[in-house]
Amino acid sequence: MHSSDGGTVHIIGAGLAGLSAAVRLTGSRRTIAIHEATAHAGGRCRSYYDQTTDMVIDNGTHLLLSGNHAALSFVETIGSASGLKGPDEAEFAFIDLLSGEQWTLRFGDSRFPWWVFNKDRRVPQTAIVDYLPLARLAWTPVDKPIGEVINCSGPIYERLLEPLLLAALNIAPREGSAKLASAIIRETLALGGQACRPLLARDGLGTVFVEPAIAYLREHGVSVAFQDELVALHFGNGRVSRVEFTKQTVDLGENDAVILAVPPYVAANFLPDLRAPSSFRGIVNAHFRIDPPDRLPPILGVINGTCEWIFALPGRISVTISDGGELFAAPRADLAQAIWNEVAKVSGLPQTLPPWQVVRERRATFAATPEQNARRPTAETAWRNLFLAGDWIATGLPATIESAVRSGYRAADLVSQQLKAAA
Repeated sequence: MHSSDGGTVHIIGAGLAGLSAAVRLTGSRRTIAIHEATAHAGGRCRSYYDQTTDMVIDNGTHLLLSGNHAALSFVETIGSASGLKGPDEAEFAFIDLLSGEQWTLRFGDSRFPWWVFNKDRRVPQTAIVDYLPLARLAWTPVDKPIGEVINCSGPIYERLLEPLLLAALNIAPREGSAKLASAIIRETLALGGQACRPLLARDGLGTVFVEPAIAYLREHGVSVAFQDELVALHFGNGRVSRVEFTKQTVDLGENDAVILAVPPYVAANFLPDLRAPSSFRGIVNAHFRIDPPDRLPPILGVINGTCEWIFALPGRISVTISDGGELFAAPRADLAQAIWNEVAKVSGLPQTLPPWQVVRERRATFAATPEQNARRPTAETAWRNLFLAGDWIATGLPATIESAVRSGYRAADLVSQQLKAAA
């Protein structure tokens, strides 16, 4: 697997950033050890058994797009790509709860956004000229709030940009970073349907992103230790010299490296001078144990409701509400009923609440404002053998699965370059 002089890479954190860094390094001649503080891998992208509903649920329903090349290469490598399901073509169904209107955006399957020129495919009541702000946002030269770059009103905003950017940025788009929005647009909408096909882990995130990754890593001789919490990093001579965990202390040799793949507020405990995002936004997810009716599309965008996205999954219906901070104080049962009332309205199901669970992730993502985006550090640190990974480092994307995987790949590549330089 590796030669004795290849050194060891200690990856701290078994979320998607840590797992993808490890997967990327399996081809190298280094020993790889993952240390995870909790009892499970996956971080904020995981599935677990929920007793209340007697089902396996995700802590949040994450949607990938076919343009997310890093995340897709990760699942290809670990052999679980078949677990991602989506329509054959890029299409998104929407309903406006105020007007009762329903429509489906169809992006086609080209590599160019021809859908903008076809009135049957684009947003209802929009003309080609309405799409010009998309171009302005896609090529914005400076990072300002989106509300200062484009007009945040009108059908194109309310029925396409707002739902898309709210889901991607997890912040009210007018306050969000125009730079991050521009990256989303350039990598998805601007590339036509080829890059916009929605993909869901219908049977759970764990079966696609987590368990297959752990199995793949163990097959490749990677050690994965759970409940192995980092206590301290010791520095000397411009490098990390010792890593202290609850159960063991490791002295680092000349060829050893550390990838710190933990949330920013954890990383800041070990690196006091770290400049990193310090403000966060929450996401509310609701899961209902019920068979979705055939009339409910697999993915439904909701305009003018509390719900934002409704997902029809095998044996359950899940709802995601981004930037849902104001719902964190609501009594759980009232919130579940309010969400279910909207689901019942669009699906034709009775208003009686089925078995449910509400998951509120308070610090789901960093707040994607221009100020917080400017605080994101690079993967390199002041210490030559310490690298950072996580959806919060400077990947150019908001805090998404794609961002997490890219950060893991980047940290792994820097470790490999460091080894080459030392050889």
